[in-house]
Amino acid sequence: MTSTRPLVAALAVTATLFVSPLRADVSPGDKITDANMDKVKDLTSPGLQWCIKHGFPLTIGETKHVEWPRAYKEATEKYASQVKLTADGRTMENYVAGQPFPNPDGKDPQFVIKVMFNYDYGYVNGLDDTDLRNFDADTGAIADHGPLTVERHFLLDHFRRLFWTGRLYVDPKPDKPNPNGYRAQQGLYPILEPYDLKGVGALGNRYTSPDKQDDSWLYLPSLRRVRRLSTAQRSDALFGQDTDVDSYYGYSGQVGWMEWKFLGERDLLGIVHAQHYPVKWHDKVDWAFDEVWEKRHVYMLEGVSKLPQYAYGKRVLFIDKETWGIPYTDIYDRSGELWKIWINDVSYRKKAFEGANVIEYEDELPFAPAIVMIDMQLEHATKASLPSPRFPGEQGWYYHQGEKAGIADDWFTVAALVNAGH
Repeated sequence: MTSTRPLVAALAVTATLFVSPLRADVSPGDKITDANMDKVKDLTSPGLQWCIKHGFPLTIGETKHVEWPRAYKEATEKYASQVKLTADGRTMENYVAGQPFPNPDGKDPQFVIKVMFNYDYGYVNGLDDTDLRNFDADTGAIADHGPLTVERHFLLDHFRRLFWTGRLYVDPKPDKPNPNGYRAQQGLYPILEPYDLKGVGALGNRYTSPDKQDDSWLYLPSLRRVRRLSTAQRSDALFGQDTDVDSYYGYSGQVGWMEWKFLGERDLLGIVHAQHYPVKWHDKVDWAFDEVWEKRHVYMLEGVSKLPQYAYGKRVLFIDKETWGIPYTDIYDRSGELWKIWINDVSYRKKAFEGANVIEYEDELPFAPAIVMIDMQLEHATKASLPSPRFPGEQGWYYHQGEKAGIADDWFTVAALVNAGH
């Protein structure tokens, strides 16, 4: 395997060289490969450029509008004018529901923090609750212009999130009675495959206050014990794969755990209207989605963790100004070299696909048929199909279904985690 460290170092240097105004242009139908990647150099990040150079092809599609969910839009109009940040910028006051800071002003000294709160309290992250079912992941070395060699295959039963504040659909709303001060609870369990990890699972509580670290637990049936994890360990990859909990969705850490810096605005290519559900992986480079990419306008932010022992030196987030989702995130090591990229494959639609008993929502919601996280330094990747193609007819993502989807308070307990792992 040829070392990519010189290339990674070079890309890290270019990471801050975002030129404005941007002159690159593409048209629907264009096919982007390593042979013509200069055409999109101003529309891609250093991480995505590395991927294209190693065989990740892009097909350009038409940029389409995304409409906010009606209830989220109405809550924003009703409550946003009363929301304020504390003087230190770490906590919101008077927040009820919807987007807290619509149309943030770039001249506002708290602008970058308001952008991050808009992302963190955006509807992309789940609204009342989310249940992702029957998804799988493969992890292994990736070949230059070739496939992923599967080292480990994972099958997972559920990834669930329950939000206690800002609720719009499921009673009680807008908040659940909340003596613990939760913002959200999250669980990923149980692992069904591989056999040696069967029953393993993770659970976490997020608090509205940045002064309270997450409660995080990992259950290991082989040891018959529950292991408490520190917040910094949210950046660690587990079980030989590349993803970490803080990278979910593009970034899923607490806003107050990072020092944020605004890097500007730009046009960027991203997948927002994926055509394939379930995911279609590329025939030859099977760690790449075979999808359409469109031009999006994004905020660029840099986040440096305040937590000791945090794995990464910095994250560079690209936040879509219309959806407030993240097309992808470049991640750097502590020496400033480009290390990883998390890429989201997303399709805004009212239902997963046409079929009997498929839930149709009032609004277009973010169905994500896949993600991939690539370690450029090790030439290694983890790709996940959400849901797995092994379950025909599975909708994968279930939004604000409450107890109808099994999302009850008692699912987010250590006792339930242990019981499911038996």
